[in-house]
Amino acid sequence: MARVLACIDGSIYSASTAGYAAWAAQGLEASVLLLQVIGRREAESENRSGALAPGARRKVLEELAELDAQRARLIQRQARLDLQAAEAALREVGVADVKTLLRNGDLLDALADREDETDLVVLGKRGAAADFAKGHLGSNLERILRAAKTPVLIAAREFAPPKRFVLAFDGRASALRAVEELSRSPLVQGMSGLVVHAGDPAGEGRRLIEAAASQLRAGGLEVETHAEAGETAAVIRRVIDEGGPDLLVMGAYGHSRLRTLMIGSTTTEMIRTNRAPVLVYR
Repeated sequence: MARVLACIDGSIYSASTAGYAAWAAQGLEASVLLLQVIGRREAESENRSGALAPGARRKVLEELAELDAQRARLIQRQARLDLQAAEAALREVGVADVKTLLRNGDLLDALADREDETDLVVLGKRGAAADFAKGHLGSNLERILRAAKTPVLIAAREFAPPKRFVLAFDGRASALRAVEELSRSPLVQGMSGLVVHAGDPAGEGRRLIEAAASQLRAGGLEVETHAEAGETAAVIRRVIDEGGPDLLVMGAYGHSRLRTLMIGSTTTEMIRTNRAPVLVYR
């Protein structure tokens, strides 16, 4: 049986992450594992005892240790409540096979331990510690996108079942894999699709997206194509804003004329600025 692994952390994205995990589980006929990882920084507090006189240091250290223990218990309790709320939300919409897991340590390590039994990872664009006003991606998301071997679904801020998928296509290996995966994926069955290329609208770009569209149509999908000159992130953002609710699909190693992908480049910009959920293939 397929498995969706959904990462929650009590942030504003936790509810939508649960929503997209339920949507994916129903489409894939999959079970769901809800994972929450309490990081080391969350569990630790700052120790200022070094600034104290030696006679007072022992008592303060004892008090700090007790406060740390109380804080750790509260964090654990809140994390369990977060998991219970997410589990209840999934069961309410009909996902029967739901398990929860609470771990201490590093999220990337927890995902790596379960990678062989995971078909899709779902998580929010930003975590509880991120500065939402600055529009930064969560650091865990960036690390996971670098390392993940399974597809990653990045939840939008609010859940809405996608009705159309928009594939950002540039002909690179990861984009070709995205086409292959989509052509047989139950997630997008019944959706309309749009294959978009930002670049040459008449020459090689047109040939690339028509070939991708033909493969998707062979898989039973109804798709159209769109090519226009322009900067990739801006073109995709405009296409998403004109439609919706959409699912943005892309390969993990970039689009357009950039030589590199990942942090600080087109992929980050597209994830950061688009309102749609994003499905990233390796």
